Amino acid sequence: MIIHIVRHAEAIERTPEVPEEHRYLTRRGRRRFRKAAKSLATLGIEPDLILTSPLVRAVQTADILAEKLRYKRELVVAPQLSPGFRPEKLDELLKLYPQVTEVALVGHEPDLGLVTQALLGEETSLSLPKGGTASFKRSASGSGEPLFLQLVTGTGRIVTSKAKALERLRQGG
Repeated sequence: MIIHIVRHAEAIERTPEVPEEHRYLTRRGRRRFRKAAKSLATLGIEPDLILTSPLVRAVQTADILAEKLRYKRELVVAPQLSPGFRPEKLDELLKLYPQVTEVALVGHEPDLGLVTQALLGEETSLSLPKGGTASFKRSASGSGEPLFLQLVTGTGRIVTSKAKALERLRQGG
């Protein structure tokens, strides 16, 4: 199974006027993520399924991803990917979709940094950049060590070296 861990793109700042779940992507966030999603399309990723957190900024990011990848199915809102998602819940979520061989999960920090950290077997805390994607290949059962495929930064830069990707992820992108 191939897993793409996608952090939502840049969203408007937190304000008392806009509830957290209604924060939406900035113009710059949408523009940058289109570049990042184009890089993912260049890499030939073809998810069978795109799962997204129900929060507006994640759904918007998933929608841009679907558009750039020419994804023909509907996005699936997964409440599990709301803020608070933890690495130990990953297998539980993926078991709901046993037929899937390639999946994109769109969500939030620090959750996705923790999932990425777990998949990389890292002790140091990691943080995905806004609009960034870390991709892995692993057995469907979740056994064995996942194989790092690439990191695509929030501006669309492709990093295939695991060492360079770790360096960037330790700095938050």
